[in-house]
Amino acid sequence: MKNLTLEHIARACGGTYIGAEDKKEACVDNISTDSRQAGKGTLFVAIKGARVDGHNFIPQVAEQGALAALSERELPDCPIPYIRVESTLQAVKDIAEYYLEQLKIPVVGITGSVGKTSTKEMIAAVLAQKYNVLKTLGNFNNELGLPLTVFRLREEHEIAVLEMGINHFGEMHRLAKIAKPDTCVITNIGYCHLENLIDRDGVLRAKTEIFDHMKTGGTAILNGDDDKLATVKEVHGRKAVYFGLNPENEIYADEIEPRGLKGISCRIHTAEGSFSVLVPIPGRHMVYNALAGTAVGLQYGLTLEQIQKGIESLQSLSGRFHIIEANGMTIVDDCYNANPMSMKASLDVLKDALGRKVAILGDMGELGENEAALHAEVGKHAAHSGIDCLICAGTLSEHMAQAAKEANPELRVIRYAQREELVEHLKELVKPGDTVLVKASHAMQFEKIVEALQK
Repeated sequence: MKNLTLEHIARACGGTYIGAEDKKEACVDNISTDSRQAGKGTLFVAIKGARVDGHNFIPQVAEQGALAALSERELPDCPIPYIRVESTLQAVKDIAEYYLEQLKIPVVGITGSVGKTSTKEMIAAVLAQKYNVLKTLGNFNNELGLPLTVFRLREEHEIAVLEMGINHFGEMHRLAKIAKPDTCVITNIGYCHLENLIDRDGVLRAKTEIFDHMKTGGTAILNGDDDKLATVKEVHGRKAVYFGLNPENEIYADEIEPRGLKGISCRIHTAEGSFSVLVPIPGRHMVYNALAGTAVGLQYGLTLEQIQKGIESLQSLSGRFHIIEANGMTIVDDCYNANPMSMKASLDVLKDALGRKVAILGDMGELGENEAALHAEVGKHAAHSGIDCLICAGTLSEHMAQAAKEANPELRVIRYAQREELVEHLKELVKPGDTVLVKASHAMQFEKIVEALQK
């Protein structure tokens, strides 16, 4: 890892190095908060969590050959060098900021209410046609996950595509300080984390904190169809690049045609020309992702042919509109997370599927004082979305089920108080030939429903 000697690390995080002087110049090969991965050459970061205190594992990692530890405590008789800091979490962020500065590679930072991960995957797929790309894995997009993603970077990487997720004011500012993005992409401003951000104007303020540390001369790439983002005309004196379905956007799409669960086709227009493309994951929202990928690709010198190839190479992730064929059914695993906007988008895709269309939906979290009304709004949408059956589970989903029944008495609506109860009756509710959408907020653990459908 470039320039990450123990001495440089201690200086970067304002820590005190304690250990043999001749080890100060040793360079770490890996930085990890997981003791199981803290082998030879690793700097082990001891994080005190709600259940587990990483400090208790320092003797173990020393035996495994770890080079050093980062600790909030004094460690008498520690067999390996350690760096004493006030906060290991803050130290990790400081070290990540320093390390990224050493690499001097472009950073694309991605945020938004809905579609961060799928947009990140799209942008990475496009950029991979020309560059060696490192992208965020899984949900490593918060104040600990982002630094751990940065620590995966090596000198052979040519560009970083970093997802940045928040739920409080100030968080994005701190993430942006680490990433210092050259390009900022915001997908949309929706109804999420309203318990802390109050309303969509609050969401806009929180998300646009990403601009606080955007590099000089950097570019903001925004969804021009979003009414809140459309108000952001300039960032640091530079005109934003807008994408969307409206032809007034700099980059826009038309000729949109759903291809069932095979994807969605469209024609993308840019200042450099236009091209037709099949986005291999269904949903109108995927057109927006392709537009964002196009905008970033053009920013980094890709040809339209390379961008098209990148879009068409995209693969779905588990839990994010991942299509599974099992027991004669088509299962759409979209249960990683949910909010009203993404729920509606997934229902709109389901209507284009073959066979009986079944939506298994659960509670959406962090919606604030309007959570009941927002669940009812999804229920009304489901009622007229062209599906054949709506199955709900969870406390808040009662509002979803009730609103669906009232809006469309002909729709079969079934509700269970808990996910476990639904799983018990699952085999009675679905049958071969069905296309089954499974979606809820991550806390609902609807991946267990996906597992049960495959048994």
